[in-house]
Amino acid sequence: MESTHHRFFLGGRDLEMVEIAALLREAGLGERIVDAGLAWGARASDHAGAVERALAAGETPVLIELLDDLPVEIDRRRLVEIDHHGARAGHGRPTSLEQIFDLVGRPAGLTWTRRRALVAANDRGHAGAMRALGANPEEIRAIRDADRAAQGIGPEVEAESRRAIDAARRAGPLLVVETSAPTSSAIFDRLLPEYGGPGTDDVLVEMPQIWAFSGDGRVIADLSTTPECWYGGDLPERGFWGAPRAAWTREELVERILALLPPIARTDE
Repeated sequence: MESTHHRFFLGGRDLEMVEIAALLREAGLGERIVDAGLAWGARASDHAGAVERALAAGETPVLIELLDDLPVEIDRRRLVEIDHHGARAGHGRPTSLEQIFDLVGRPAGLTWTRRRALVAANDRGHAGAMRALGANPEEIRAIRDADRAAQGIGPEVEAESRRAIDAARRAGPLLVVETSAPTSSAIFDRLLPEYGGPGTDDVLVEMPQIWAFSGDGRVIADLSTTPECWYGGDLPERGFWGAPRAAWTREELVERILALLPPIARTDE
């Protein structure tokens, strides 16, 4: 089906979503973008009225990183779902940016640039995946800075994230960070050696409403059964996981993670 028959519904805003919108505009499809400025955790129902109008007009809605909670009466064969989280995540699996490039960018003769490669790598595997592409520290910081900016992370959250890192505690190989900020992105970034951090492998962040873990893929595979959780990354080796705070007590979650980390690493520092 020609891309001019598609209508593109954007999910939660981050650097990858910004790059997807730029790619669509470069392909001449800017007028077919529906962007409601959504945050992470966006659902298809956030675009429900526009999706129904697109279907009524004979168009094919392309749902980009949107949880499908549309009415069951809608024929899913009329939709295109683009995502790389949950069951679609993993090393070698295409990111949402790569899927959109294959859908519209390649047919339009666009170029898969180094920036797009870095943005895709960042979204799949954070700094580690960018390093695997040969990215230098300046490139990694530029991509991560742009990603946090796209998420709307400002100076107050950056400052709180630095304070939280200073107050973090160790539980064996696990670094536990408690923050009043609603996002963990700046914490994970400030721990990177590219930002002068220690490069910690396994990190659990406790926020007011959610948990976030970044690290060993075995932990994520186990925690992926948590109700209402989300996960992704460069699995099965490494990735990220998040869940509502109510899903776990701090003690239970830390104990569970420590039981899953490699025994050889379990020595208190």
